[in-house]
Amino acid sequence: MVDVLQIVLVFMRLVLFGLSLGLTVISFQAYTQQQSDRLQYAFIGFAFISMGIAVTNLTTQLSVAGDVGAELAYFQIAETVPFIVGFAMIYVSLYR
Repeated sequence: MVDVLQIVLVFMRLVLFGLSLGLTVISFQAYTQQQSDRLQYAFIGFAFISMGIAVTNLTTQLSVAGDVGAELAYFQIAETVPFIVGFAMIYVSLYR
Protein backbone atom coordinates (compact mmCIF):
# COMPACT_ATOMS: atom_id res chain seq x y z
CA MET A 1 0.00 0.00 0.00
CA VAL A 2 2.83 2.40 0.84
CA ASP A 3 4.44 1.85 -2.57
CA VAL A 4 1.22 2.88 -4.32
CA LEU A 5 1.00 6.05 -2.23
CA GLN A 6 4.62 6.91 -3.04
CA ILE A 7 3.97 6.42 -6.76
CA VAL A 8 0.92 8.67 -6.50
CA LEU A 9 3.00 11.31 -4.70
CA VAL A 10 5.70 11.23 -7.38
CA PHE A 11 3.05 11.49 -10.11
CA MET A 12 1.37 14.42 -8.37
CA ARG A 13 4.69 16.21 -7.97
CA LEU A 14 5.41 15.74 -11.68
CA VAL A 15 2.00 17.20 -12.55
CA LEU A 16 2.73 20.14 -10.26
CA PHE A 17 6.08 20.67 -12.00
CA GLY A 18 4.38 20.60 -15.41
CA LEU A 19 1.83 23.18 -14.31
CA SER A 20 4.47 25.47 -12.84
CA LEU A 21 6.59 25.15 -15.96
CA GLY A 22 3.56 26.10 -18.06
CA LEU A 23 3.01 29.22 -15.93
CA THR A 24 6.68 30.10 -16.32
CA VAL A 25 6.46 29.84 -20.12
CA ILE A 26 3.26 31.92 -20.21
CA SER A 27 4.79 34.62 -18.00
CA PHE A 28 7.93 34.69 -20.18
CA GLN A 29 5.81 35.12 -23.30
CA ALA A 30 3.89 37.96 -21.64
CA TYR A 31 7.17 39.62 -20.65
CA THR A 32 8.60 39.40 -24.17
CA GLN A 33 5.44 41.03 -25.58
CA GLN A 34 5.20 43.85 -23.02
CA GLN A 35 8.57 44.36 -21.38
CA SER A 36 7.49 45.82 -18.05
CA ASP A 37 9.22 45.43 -14.71
CA ARG A 38 6.14 43.76 -13.20
CA LEU A 39 6.08 41.03 -15.85
CA GLN A 40 9.83 40.55 -15.52
CA TYR A 41 9.51 40.02 -11.75
CA ALA A 42 6.57 37.68 -12.27
CA PHE A 43 8.57 35.61 -14.78
CA ILE A 44 11.56 35.41 -12.42
CA GLY A 45 9.24 34.43 -9.57
CA PHE A 46 7.61 31.64 -11.53
CA ALA A 47 11.04 30.44 -12.69
CA PHE A 48 12.22 30.13 -9.09
CA ILE A 49 9.02 28.38 -8.07
CA SER A 50 9.53 25.90 -10.92
CA MET A 51 13.09 25.29 -9.73
CA GLY A 52 11.81 24.69 -6.20
CA ILE A 53 9.28 22.18 -7.46
CA ALA A 54 11.99 20.42 -9.48
CA VAL A 55 14.13 20.07 -6.35
CA THR A 56 11.09 18.84 -4.43
CA ASN A 57 10.58 16.17 -7.09
CA LEU A 58 14.20 15.13 -6.70
CA THR A 59 13.91 14.78 -2.92
CA THR A 60 10.66 12.85 -3.28
CA GLN A 61 12.28 10.39 -5.64
CA LEU A 62 15.28 10.04 -3.33
CA SER A 63 13.03 9.30 -0.38
CA VAL A 64 11.14 6.73 -2.45
CA ALA A 65 14.41 5.05 -3.45
CA GLY A 66 15.46 4.48 0.13
CA ASP A 67 16.70 6.02 3.36
CA VAL A 68 19.31 8.68 2.66
CA GLY A 69 19.49 10.29 6.12
CA ALA A 70 21.16 13.68 6.45
CA GLU A 71 21.40 14.23 2.70
CA LEU A 72 17.62 14.26 2.47
CA ALA A 73 17.44 16.94 5.17
CA TYR A 74 19.87 19.10 3.19
CA PHE A 75 17.81 18.69 0.03
CA GLN A 76 14.63 19.61 1.91
CA ILE A 77 16.28 22.76 3.21
CA ALA A 78 17.58 23.62 -0.25
CA GLU A 79 14.15 23.13 -1.81
CA THR A 80 12.70 25.87 0.36
CA VAL A 81 15.01 28.62 -0.89
CA PRO A 82 13.69 28.83 -4.50
CA PHE A 83 10.11 28.97 -3.18
CA ILE A 84 11.01 31.90 -0.93
CA VAL A 85 12.76 33.79 -3.75
CA GLY A 86 9.98 32.96 -6.20
CA PHE A 87 7.15 34.14 -3.99
CA ALA A 88 9.14 37.26 -3.09
CA MET A 89 9.59 38.11 -6.76
CA ILE A 90 5.86 37.63 -7.40
CA TYR A 91 5.11 39.85 -4.41
CA VAL A 92 7.41 42.54 -5.84
CA SER A 93 5.75 42.24 -9.25
CA LEU A 94 2.31 42.77 -7.73
CA TYR A 95 3.18 45.68 -5.45
CA ARG A 96 5.76 47.62 -7.42
